[in-house]
Amino acid sequence: MGVPVKGLKKDENKYQLNENTLERIYAGWLGKVIGIRMGAPVEGWSSEEIQKKYGELWDYPVDYGNFAADDDSNGPVFLVRALEQVEPGRKLTAQDVAEALLNYAPYEHGFFWWGGYGLSTEHTAYLNLRQGIPAPLSGSIQKNGKTMAEQIGGQIFIDPWGLVSPGNPGQAAELAREAASVTHDGNGIWGGVFVAVCISLAFEEWPMEELIEKALTYLPSDCAYAEMVREVLKFWEKDKTGDWRVCLAFIQEHFGYDKYPGSCHIIPNAAVMILALLYGGDDFARTLCICNMCGWDTDCNVGNLGSIMGVRAGISGIDYEKWQRAVNDLLICSGTMGSLNIMDVPYGASCMARQAFALAGVELPGSWKELLENHLESCHFEYPGSTHAMRVRLEQAEEDENGDREYTAGEGCRQEALYRIYNTSEMSCTGRRSLKVEAEGMRAGAKLYVYQKTYYRAEDLYDNRYEPSFSPRIYPGQYLRAKVLACGIQGYVQLYVRDLNDGELLSGKKIPCQKESWLDLEFVIPFKRGACLGEAGLLFTAQEEGSGGVFTAYLDILEYGGEPDYEMDFRQERLESWCEHWSSTQWEVTQFTRVKGSTWLEDEWLHVSGTDFAETYTGSHTFGDYCLSAELKPLCGEKHLLNVRVQGAVRSYAAGFYGEGKLGLLKNKNGYQILAETEFFWETGKCYCIEVQCRGAVLWVLVDGKRLLEYEDCDGPYLQGAVGMSVFEGSHCAYRNLRAEGAHYQARSEQ
Repeated sequence: MGVPVKGLKKDENKYQLNENTLERIYAGWLGKVIGIRMGAPVEGWSSEEIQKKYGELWDYPVDYGNFAADDDSNGPVFLVRALEQVEPGRKLTAQDVAEALLNYAPYEHGFFWWGGYGLSTEHTAYLNLRQGIPAPLSGSIQKNGKTMAEQIGGQIFIDPWGLVSPGNPGQAAELAREAASVTHDGNGIWGGVFVAVCISLAFEEWPMEELIEKALTYLPSDCAYAEMVREVLKFWEKDKTGDWRVCLAFIQEHFGYDKYPGSCHIIPNAAVMILALLYGGDDFARTLCICNMCGWDTDCNVGNLGSIMGVRAGISGIDYEKWQRAVNDLLICSGTMGSLNIMDVPYGASCMARQAFALAGVELPGSWKELLENHLESCHFEYPGSTHAMRVRLEQAEEDENGDREYTAGEGCRQEALYRIYNTSEMSCTGRRSLKVEAEGMRAGAKLYVYQKTYYRAEDLYDNRYEPSFSPRIYPGQYLRAKVLACGIQGYVQLYVRDLNDGELLSGKKIPCQKESWLDLEFVIPFKRGACLGEAGLLFTAQEEGSGGVFTAYLDILEYGGEPDYEMDFRQERLESWCEHWSSTQWEVTQFTRVKGSTWLEDEWLHVSGTDFAETYTGSHTFGDYCLSAELKPLCGEKHLLNVRVQGAVRSYAAGFYGEGKLGLLKNKNGYQILAETEFFWETGKCYCIEVQCRGAVLWVLVDGKRLLEYEDCDGPYLQGAVGMSVFEGSHCAYRNLRAEGAHYQARSEQ
């Protein structure tokens, strides 16, 4: 992207980023998620089919509960992370985005539609990249043909490039063109440019038709996409009925699916987006609902409009009860990094906001600077309405006949109690907002849990067509911190985590609730073997009857981090099917994600095997300095390794047996390179304990307790990342007793 691209217009950026910009980025990303959730149940339907089933559809078609992963959110939230790898002073290129795609998309499962080479545009481009064909050739008409290059994906993943360019449409256009060209070309690119520019312009006040006209100036006037937009605009200007269905009939006649080749062409779907923008009356809900009722690729179309209209309306323009509460800020993903697959909407918005201010050269305002630079992973509740996917569960001293129930934000009522959580500006400790928790009728001994789910099983999610798999977000050895103010009844509060494998509750010290001052709580989770931590939060215990009063608490910060101290017992894990309704081929070992190859369990061993290579990961992307150890049993082939500091499929270190009679330390930089090696004569079928120690840029490799390799990486070292196992060249290896430890390892090393 070093030179301006033909067809793109450069602007002087006059928009000034401010605190309101942050809220609009959140509103835009939330709008995207709302639109996807709204459109997913009727994806691929015609307008006639939707009308026959629902009539007028002015709500979510389906109550999903926990909405699972979707390609329309996977692409945006992971591909924008390409900006993190761009050095200061260098512009983003298509190859940067291509490497992000290779890093976060597993091989032919999860992430997006794997419809086959020459059928699915993204699948085709991904395989091109895997074979060393660089971007933008990977997505070009020259390589893949015009039909493949002009399908809808060029615009459905494009939202972040507008969100990181508030009021700077020239920048949005350039970023979008580079990103879209990885997988698309021609009108596939111009659609991405158009949508990103619309999002960028939405940060300023424009009449809708002027916003559309201005966005068109960033497209070649003779491209089919621009011609379609102008035709729909002309029809709207002449239409005296104001009836969007009249315009839909015009689109079906002139720009319908029958007019364009491929499975999901960009032009018909973009046409109904323009219709909705013009007939939506500048109203967030009406615009999205009209687009949904138009049919075709609804989650894509309504998702893009959600971004545009979310930014335009701001958070106050999105009805909380009707649209936001159901989402509860939860965003499930299906990339290579399991701890990133359990995400919330504020986290994604904050990542984009941080990039937006950095690109503009503007310092983050007020308390946002500290939050986004040092507490990005935390629950901070500073976005209006945000809940960070927190939940509440009440356990009375005596269970009723229905047993305990779990509720999301704003819901939950039984005979004995009413309990709810919601965002408020009434109280705060570190910023302006907090999460308010209320419960009525708590009896003595009642326990109120306010928590995040930190791990999901297949049965927890409504629809797993995009095959998510997870690693927990928190581990033994790490800390859990919170700031809380509680009042209403006498009682205690403590931090806790729950182990899903054996049901054990691990908790910190009970602290009496204080009505007048905020409590700073911290709990360091003790070492545990065989754990899978699935909940993390606060436990409030009532000391006396509520007597009709209301228990109230305010939560300002909830965060977890630090280094791990745990050991996996593979006898506690299981194989889960993540795609039982679509395919029986997607099985994953619990707590692991898989890039490629096959993984399975036999007794206490986890097996990893592949035709060429196989890699599987667990742990958190936030792990820093730690030691990883495991027993390895090579069973076939010559390359058997442990991975550390894993940041995705093309960024990690690996250490282990790398050829006959060799021990190696390697770095994956979109391809493995040997950093250090030594002779070590290992045998097939024999067990070895391999240990990899990481401190700063220095790594050590030990076999059976003997240090054999040491290397300092002075070329862009990876300083954080998860753990994993990998084999190459058709190898097969079994692993057991996988141990990750941070603070304890550091203390030993210093003795």
